[in-house]
Amino acid sequence: MTDSAHTAPVAEPAPAAAAHPPAGGNPVAPPGSRTPADVVTPALVARLTRPVIGSGTTAGCTPLTGLQLAELPQSSPDDVATAFARAREAQQQWAAVPVAERAAVLLRFHDLLLGRQPEVLDLIQAETGKARLHAHEEVQAVAVGARHYGRRGPAYLRPKGHAGVLPGLTKVTELRHPRGVVGQIAPWNYPLELSVGDALPAFVAGNAVVMKPDTGTALTALWARELLVEAGLPEEVWQVVIGDGPVVGPALVAHADYVSFTGSTRTGREVAQGAAARLIGSSLELGGKNAMLVLHDADVEKAAAGAVRGCFSSAGQLCISIERLYVHESVADAFLERFTARAKALRLGTGLAYGADMGSLASQRQLDAVIRHVEDAVAQGAAVLAGGRPRPDIGPFFYEPTVLDGVKPSMAVCAEETFGPVVSVYRFRDENEAVALANATPYGLNASVWTADGRRGRAVAARLRTGTVNVNEAYAAAYGSARAPMGGMGESGLGRRHGSEGILKYTEAQTVAHQRVVPLAPAFGLDDAKYAEVMTRGLRLLKTLRLR
Repeated sequence: MTDSAHTAPVAEPAPAAAAHPPAGGNPVAPPGSRTPADVVTPALVARLTRPVIGSGTTAGCTPLTGLQLAELPQSSPDDVATAFARAREAQQQWAAVPVAERAAVLLRFHDLLLGRQPEVLDLIQAETGKARLHAHEEVQAVAVGARHYGRRGPAYLRPKGHAGVLPGLTKVTELRHPRGVVGQIAPWNYPLELSVGDALPAFVAGNAVVMKPDTGTALTALWARELLVEAGLPEEVWQVVIGDGPVVGPALVAHADYVSFTGSTRTGREVAQGAAARLIGSSLELGGKNAMLVLHDADVEKAAAGAVRGCFSSAGQLCISIERLYVHESVADAFLERFTARAKALRLGTGLAYGADMGSLASQRQLDAVIRHVEDAVAQGAAVLAGGRPRPDIGPFFYEPTVLDGVKPSMAVCAEETFGPVVSVYRFRDENEAVALANATPYGLNASVWTADGRRGRAVAARLRTGTVNVNEAYAAAYGSARAPMGGMGESGLGRRHGSEGILKYTEAQTVAHQRVVPLAPAFGLDDAKYAEVMTRGLRLLKTLRLR
């Protein structure tokens, strides 16, 4: 995953008349009757940004046109300190609210979100440029997370009894306390799910949050904050600061009791170092170069459809999207015929409505990275089976879904994360080779295996060094299963979201041990030697009784 794509206002694009649809290019979906300017009105911006602590101004732009979308407050390091002071004061009262009441806020938020989703779908599209169907993936993910932690949060957090050192005589209880104020740095590519979605378990655990969303997608995060406050979250418990990462990020890490970061591996290292210097915890979801394996017995039609979803959702700007396709040589031709046909048929569009299959890249920076990878690969002999060109006739940052064949290790696209609608295809002869190739990367975030034999698929999955693996799905099955952990291995990060790990990371564990009747020391007239003899016999007996 890359860092901020919106560090400066985007230049105004060239007039549409200067760009013409290329022959044989991807079709264009109807543009629709509404524009980002119709959605993001001055009144909306003023309402959403009211709680932001900022002494300066900055701007967010829409990738659909490249034009300025809104003027936003800009926070300084002093503003960040003020936000933490407010959050810290509010957190003490919030932590005193019974956990069942805190969890109930999430269930009310769940219902409000589903009922008012058209509002946030418009905002997500306006700020990211993605297709509406892919924006809806964020609504689904947040709703699943809100329901899960709204229902299961109290169980994760309730006191737990454990067997003590002397069964029956040592009563042990594990308690969970909130860390305090969590600092969260959220990226631009999934501005709803990776902002409020990651904050929800922190709130249930009794924490306050100071969040820095990306400037370009801050309105989506602020809309979620407003909705969560409507659901019952005290306003001061969630503070938002806006500004450039190199300015606001270090200040956030300097004040937080725990840091949650989603972004690039390079910046993730810096965040981890800053947290380590203060001896505070951190969770990091970082980059990926995710592989999909199509085994010899896979249904190639279903695999091709799954690959399209995995490679081109949100124009490939998804940390768990597929960028490497390993296909068994016996089915490679049949798979590629179907996959490239589907890729070429995807409808590109800017409409704030359902209908387009793929939207825009987020910025000139993302477009430049995609162009560099494709041009470098072609210059070194790779073949373009589909796409391979920008589409300025649609919008300034559109790029066609691209399939490359003949990619070699010397090409940048082979090892570097592209974070765009580009996938490389490789052929393999046996599963051992495929697993070795898939694991030949420092990253380890997500993977996908396609086969008609579920048992074989799960066995291959267990050999892949990634935090999540989907069998006969690209990424949604694992990510959407909120009771199970999600995160990366290797350079793809530390820690997990979802499940018990996704909420317990926002807590400090405390063990309370109550020793009863006899002390853990010589007593009842036993000298040291007799005490040691009695304890030795007791330890052997406990093992014989298979006590843990």
